[in-house]
Amino acid sequence: MNSELQSQISQFLYHEAYLLDHRKYEEWLNLLTDDIVYRMPVRVTTEEKNGSNLVDDMTYFEETKKSLITRVKRLYTKSAWVENPAPRQRHFISNIVVEPNSHSDEYQVRSYFLFHRSRGSDLNIEQLSGERVDVIRKEKEGWRIASRTIYPDQAVLGVMNLSMFL
Repeated sequence: MNSELQSQISQFLYHEAYLLDHRKYEEWLNLLTDDIVYRMPVRVTTEEKNGSNLVDDMTYFEETKKSLITRVKRLYTKSAWVENPAPRQRHFISNIVVEPNSHSDEYQVRSYFLFHRSRGSDLNIEQLSGERVDVIRKEKEGWRIASRTIYPDQAVLGVMNLSMFL
């Protein structure tokens, strides 16, 4: 993979993290393709000897662009009580690996994430970490996320809710 492409995609992912951290969710939606699949499979506590401890057919969420738009719209309403007051959040992205995909305009991108969220004056900090596997597509408007699968490190998620985007 050439360094220019690596840099472009890395900068794209850092920009995405910035938008999420600053609650610019409508702008974030513009980074997603219309056919996106956004999902997080469940991790179980038992690990198979020769396999994974992920249950791919059971997910915390499996969303489309339409359902993500609905979630974002809800965040701007009074019924999103969990977001009032707005939590402080940070998305840390690292270990970005870009590989060619079967389509010439798409790349498979693996990255690690660390998500921190705090609320009001609460001393507790919620944290999630894991790996993301994205398909990132080059469109005439720029880079877009065509799919994202989020693999949490934790089998038991230590967060109050899943209202965040990873």
